[in-house]
Amino acid sequence: MNLNYLIFRNLKKNIKNYYLYVFALIFSVALYFSFVTLQYDPAMDEAAGSVKGGAAIGAASVLLVAIVAVFLLYANTIFIKRRSKEIGLFQLIGLTKGKIFQILSAENLILYFGSMVVGIASGFAVSRLVLMILFKILQVDEIAKLRFSTEALFQTIIVFAAIYLLIMIMNYLFIKRQSILSLFRVTSSTQQRVQKMSVWGILVGLLGLALIIVGYYVSSQLFGGKFIEMNQLMIGMLFILASVIIGTYLFYKGSVSFIFNLIRKHRKGYLSISEVLSLSSIMFRMKSNALLLTIITTVSALAIGLLSLSYISYYSAGSSAKNSVPNDFSFSTVETKNRFLAELTNQQIAYKETFREPVMLKFDISHILIGDNTISSSLKDSFVIPVISKSQAGSIDVKPGEVQFAGYTGAISSFMTLKDKGEVTLLGPTKSQTLQLTGMNEESLLSYYYSRGMPTAIVDDSVYEKFRKEYDSEYQNEYNSAYYGIDITDRSNLNAANEIFHEQGLDYPNFSQLDMKLSQIETMGLIMFIVGFLGLTFLITSGCILYFKQMDESEEERPNYTILRKLGFTQGNLLRGIQYKQLFNFGIPLMVGLCHSYFAVKSGWFFFGTEMLTPMILVMVVYTVLYSIFGILSVLYYKKVIKESL
Repeated sequence: MNLNYLIFRNLKKNIKNYYLYVFALIFSVALYFSFVTLQYDPAMDEAAGSVKGGAAIGAASVLLVAIVAVFLLYANTIFIKRRSKEIGLFQLIGLTKGKIFQILSAENLILYFGSMVVGIASGFAVSRLVLMILFKILQVDEIAKLRFSTEALFQTIIVFAAIYLLIMIMNYLFIKRQSILSLFRVTSSTQQRVQKMSVWGILVGLLGLALIIVGYYVSSQLFGGKFIEMNQLMIGMLFILASVIIGTYLFYKGSVSFIFNLIRKHRKGYLSISEVLSLSSIMFRMKSNALLLTIITTVSALAIGLLSLSYISYYSAGSSAKNSVPNDFSFSTVETKNRFLAELTNQQIAYKETFREPVMLKFDISHILIGDNTISSSLKDSFVIPVISKSQAGSIDVKPGEVQFAGYTGAISSFMTLKDKGEVTLLGPTKSQTLQLTGMNEESLLSYYYSRGMPTAIVDDSVYEKFRKEYDSEYQNEYNSAYYGIDITDRSNLNAANEIFHEQGLDYPNFSQLDMKLSQIETMGLIMFIVGFLGLTFLITSGCILYFKQMDESEEERPNYTILRKLGFTQGNLLRGIQYKQLFNFGIPLMVGLCHSYFAVKSGWFFFGTEMLTPMILVMVVYTVLYSIFGILSVLYYKKVIKESL
């Protein structure tokens, strides 16, 4: 028996345990290669417009390498510990540690670089599809071409060769430090077992739950007026981060065991075989995996949260653009407006014109202000907003002595909460008038240039004329006094009208609603694309890690299944308990991560768009479905172990 025979025999024997590891490696290489190919693709900068697409992809590829490297090193740690007895046997039959290292290195070389070749080929094959997906997200009318980048090839080889060297160093140090006796005991020492629930464990469990709940509560109050200074806001964010992460660790360290111990106490110790295989196993094992589960949960929550926020912004691009520019085109001077309309008429494009003449006036809103923070305190006595008459507002009807606020939405409605009815005082330079607020309207009537994100006040024509003649020029001189809005009647001509807008070189303070929408789609679409692929990579790598842990546990518990089968329990009896166990093993980190991301998104989603629930639920459902696949694979592996246990 020579060394080459041992290498190929061991590789053949262990390949069935490495299939998911090989898949994750191929997927990681393929994704990295396709990412780097995009980075060097000249179409990226054209597709992303002002955003440097190649630079963004390059930065994302660095994070991708970090995720993949941590996963491969951790997976290698699991596999080398599983083979500790095999390494010990090699030493018993006379092989030196150097020879054993050569065997492992050769196996890894074949497996690793074989997977890398397949991954690069797969990455090249799907790179055009990835580029097509990106163009579709960005709504870019470009043809995705299949390009093979030698720069991407060399960069991929260098990066993954460096990871391979780290794996070899880890294996060498493991073999060098272990004695023969310790190699036979390393598997049995990898799992801590908790024999009973101590008072300290109960306190840790309760503290973990309390910290998570407190973190959630503070996050819900973050922008609700409780934190009135910027430094208080920063301290609040750091407190939420520390509270939730520490609480999550203590939750896995003690809360899960505490909750399941209460269930066992309620049953007075009489557990079914399914409960023994699920609740008891998790109580005894989750504590030892607390750090790993905390990292997985935290990064999962981060990935879901960032993807939800980017999708919220992408999903809300149309409504956000409409809030910023209520008409298809807006102009601040009659000259630019007339020049644009002349070209529309020349091209026979029908349009509808809107004219508004906003006046910047000061309001006292102290009687309708809810809560108190830095912004609301500074504005309640000097709330300077644009005011227009009801004849300019269109369908909004107000009577003399009344006022309505339009465009009250987005971040300002969260930072400065107002009652929808109450008294406000209009403060002129020489006179004041108390008006009755009769309602709020989310529809924007002026472009962002005039409103600056603030609502617009609509008053009766007589009130408007009285104050327009005596408005305070201190507020008015920053703005042009007229707003011209143009809407294209036939929507099929909108793109042609937008081309005219570009040809005339019109820019700030003239706006195109379509340009604002496309700009947000391009920016947030690229971010969503990058975060989505990074999140998918982390999902697969973390799912594989949990799956590998379940493989370890199943092999360790194989003698227990043999005993239970000899006592008369069927495969179905044992499998039901395993299904419950995997539901908890994969479901608990998933549910905790989803809860973390929900409260994180809920605290500040209004900065990113106008709709929260639909985008966030879609992201969570997709993540849950993909994550569940690894739970199903774990059940299938346990089924195989149970079948072979007798």
